[in-house]
Parts: sequence; structure tokens; C-alpha cells
Amino acid sequence: MIFSYYPGCTLKTKAKDLDRWARLSAEKLGVTMEEIDQWQCCGAVYPQADDEIATRLSAIRALNAAKEKNQDLLTLCSACHHVIKRVNHDMQTNQTICQHANNYLQLDAPYTGETKVVHYLEMLRDCVGFDQIKKAVEKPLKGRKVAAYYGCLLLRPSNVMAFDDPENPSILEEFLKSVGATPVLYSLRNECCGGYMALEDKQAAQSRVERILSSAKAQGAEEIVTACPLCMYNLDTNATQTHLPVRYFTELLAEALGVLQ
Repeated sequence: MIFSYYPGCTLKTKAKDLDRWARLSAEKLGVTMEEIDQWQCCGAVYPQADDEIATRLSAIRALNAAKEKNQDLLTLCSACHHVIKRVNHDMQTNQTICQHANNYLQLDAPYTGETKVVHYLEMLRDCVGFDQIKKAVEKPLKGRKVAAYYGCLLLRPSNVMAFDDPENPSILEEFLKSVGATPVLYSLRNECCGGYMALEDKQAAQSRVERILSSAKAQGAEEIVTACPLCMYNLDTNATQTHLPVRYFTELLAEALGVLQ
């Protein structure tokens, strides 16, 4: 299995481990991640206005690079995945955005949303298969009580992201089972952590983080996993009274596969 891979800025800086563990695990599972050439920042926030074209262009360039290789585009960061998938949907469904973007880019052939955007978790579930991951596990995480934290960017808007049930997701829990851990269900696993307001209103972000962590801990969680660098930062840095170790899901995967470095 070969994918074009869009890492994004944060995975080259603050979230290098998220990227490194994903690459090591993919290699162990027989998946090739070909980082696209000269990728640019996706913008991190999806532009809401239809006439906001410039901030969509970097995502479209990445999508078109995968199209030219006839490959699906693999993403890992929740924010990057959110922006790129929604921009791809724009190119499929919004003629005005599509036309204006192609006028800017002057590509050899117009891009109209042909590329399939796949999150790393979807790749594990739909391409490798959780049953195959179970077979590849060398160090099962037995006895680990882990709470999955989805946040908001992977799941919403659900009609565009089509990632999982936005109210009752299960992909992270199924992943945790595949590596031998015990998933802990709690009520706030798909609620926003307040990461985007952490600088403007730190107290509000801290309040949301406390609610999430205390909800998970009350159900017996000993640690939390996430796919989002912003959530990782916020859950770790803005924790006040309740504290749980926060890890990337790729760390648990690499650990279970015996490739953690």
C-alpha cells in the first residue's frame, strides 16, 4: 500500500513524535508513506467564506500532487485533515471556489476534487485492518486503561468529514482493542477541548480541559490518547486539578508493534 503523505507544519516541529511513530509503524505494517514534495502549510483553520480562495490553495496543491501520482492523500494531524478534506469537498461541490482556485493555480489540468483524503486511523481500519494489526502486535498493551479523545475536528461537520459517528464514535476504541489496551468510554470524548481559545481566554480553556479529564478519570482512565497536536498541547498544558498522561495514538501503536524508539 502506497500513499502520498501530507505531514503538516506541526509534525515537523512540536509534534515530531506523532509523525515519527506513524512512519515507523506504517513501515512495520507494510504501508509506504511518500511525503509530497514542497508541501505548504494548510492554514490550520478552514476558511468559511466562499470568496476566500488564497488560503485554500496550499491544500489544493497537496491534493493535486497526490492526484498526479494517482494516490490517496494520507493525513495525520487532525487540523490538517480537517482543512484538507473540507477544501477537497469545496472543490467537488462549489463551482465558484473550484473555478477561482484553478484560475489562480494554472495547473496542467484543473483539479476538481479527484483525490481521496484518508486519515491515518482510517488507513489502519480500512486498508490494513484492525485484525491484521492484532496479528502484528508484539507487545500487547494489556492492563492499560486508555481513554480516547476525539476532539471536534475529526468528526465535524459529519456530512463532509464522514470519519465516524459524530455523537458515538468508535474508531479509536477499536484501535485500542487491536493493540491490547482496554478502552475507557466517557461522556466528553468528542467535545471541544477549547484549544483555539487557549491564548485569548485561558480560563475557559482550562475549564473545558478539567471537565474532559475529570470525566475520563471518573470512568477509570489512566491515560488519554489523541490524534491532534493542539488537543495534546491543551490537555497537557492547561490541566489544572485533574491530570492524566496524554499521548498520541501513534505512540501506543509503535509501542505495541515493538518499533518504539
